[in-house]
Amino acid sequence: MCGRFVLQSAVEIISQIFRLGRVDVSLIPRYNIAPGQDIAIVVEEGGTRSLVSCRWGLVPSWAKDLSEGNKMINARAETVAEKPSFRQPFLRHRCLVVADGFYEWRTEGGKKTPVYVRPRSGTPMGFAGLFNRWTGPDGAAVCTTTIITTEANDLVRPLHDRMPAITSPDRYDLWLSPGMQDQGRLQSVLTPCPSGLLEAYEVTSKVNATKNDSPENIERIANSKQ
Repeated sequence: MCGRFVLQSAVEIISQIFRLGRVDVSLIPRYNIAPGQDIAIVVEEGGTRSLVSCRWGLVPSWAKDLSEGNKMINARAETVAEKPSFRQPFLRHRCLVVADGFYEWRTEGGKKTPVYVRPRSGTPMGFAGLFNRWTGPDGAAVCTTTIITTEANDLVRPLHDRMPAITSPDRYDLWLSPGMQDQGRLQSVLTPCPSGLLEAYEVTSKVNATKNDSPENIERIANSKQ
């Protein structure tokens, strides 16, 4: 799964990497992003690729309140085209969740150690995601989103059997295109990222508490295991 991640890159870098035409969100560095919070996603609508704010936890159109999103922070790549909550967004409302890295926890001897996973390039990446604009009882529309997970690669597997579906930049156009509804081609995007593109290292246990949001969270602990 993916339950915590980091976004610290400047909007200018994000704009260049994702070829944005518009930015509709103000970004500050965040080092412990958690479900239920607003996150930055890339969407393509009306011929424009934009960076927008969206609540993490997809809420289906038929849900009565936002709390439904607490159950839907992730969608499995293998079933995303079939599940009622994700089927329509998969065909019509795909996005990229912008991140610099994500956390997983290594369990050894009953102890859980946080590990930070990030691209070796140091550049932000895009997790394949879905979004939906849910309308509440008061008529207000809320953007909600989920991160798609796939089977873990060799680097992440010792930590967890799932990982975010990190989208290759050469597949951004395919994934974001509103007119693309070929399920086979879309599923081809949702494969594990090659292990060699990522690095992983142990970080402070302060990450365990979501209230701790500091650059210290991603500092490498000396002699940490890869």
